[in-house]
Amino acid sequence: MEGHAEEIDNSIYENYGERWYTAFDDPVALLRAENRVKFPWILSQLMSYSQPGSRILDVGCGGGFLSNELAMNGYEVTGIDLSASSLNVARAHDKTQSVKYEIADAFNLPYPDASFDALTAMDFLEHVENPEAVIKEFSRVLKPGGLFFFHTFNRNPLSWLVIIKLLEWFVKNTPKNMHVLRFFIKPQELKIFCQRAEMEVMSMIGIRPVISSINWEMIKTGIISKDMRFTLTQGTLLSYMGMAVKKRAL
Repeated sequence: MEGHAEEIDNSIYENYGERWYTAFDDPVALLRAENRVKFPWILSQLMSYSQPGSRILDVGCGGGFLSNELAMNGYEVTGIDLSASSLNVARAHDKTQSVKYEIADAFNLPYPDASFDALTAMDFLEHVENPEAVIKEFSRVLKPGGLFFFHTFNRNPLSWLVIIKLLEWFVKNTPKNMHVLRFFIKPQELKIFCQRAEMEVMSMIGIRPVISSINWEMIKTGIISKDMRFTLTQGTLLSYMGMAVKKRAL
């Protein structure tokens, strides 16, 4: 199952275009459905720890879902990605026209130390070869007391079956090697990566589909229902998100 010869294919996002926002025959529709529970959780944490107007870096922003949502809520947002075409879509959907979208490498961020009040990396860490190194770089650009938000996938046989194989079998246009099991991260590993980067994970919560919202016609058509919903759960066996805080100097 681990498939060490397999490599993640991050080039697929170059071809999404408006499908970031319109496709239902692709896993991106599941991402949009998940966002309906991710974003309120992130915003509630932000409001508890920071103020509107805080500077936020959204790493691997893709089509701009989170960047644009944060801007709508009064934050000063920079969204970075390596996909120029995705950034163009993100700009087009920025109703505030305030988000700064830039091409940048997450392993070598073009920002000074302690530049941001918060950093988000949603559905990103499972796409890089060395997540510990990139988390250290995230910590560098965060101010002391700054917040790091993440969402990724646990690494185990069940997540391989549900997140990789079931999508390949039942979602029509699932790209090959969109996800590779060896890139998935166990929650305890992520906590250790954060600790080594001078950050402490303060909260971690799972996400799962609401079974009653699944349109079983999807099995025949490969098209995801617009009514598909997700919910938060204490279990982190499959998909989980969390928040870490950068330690303050003593």
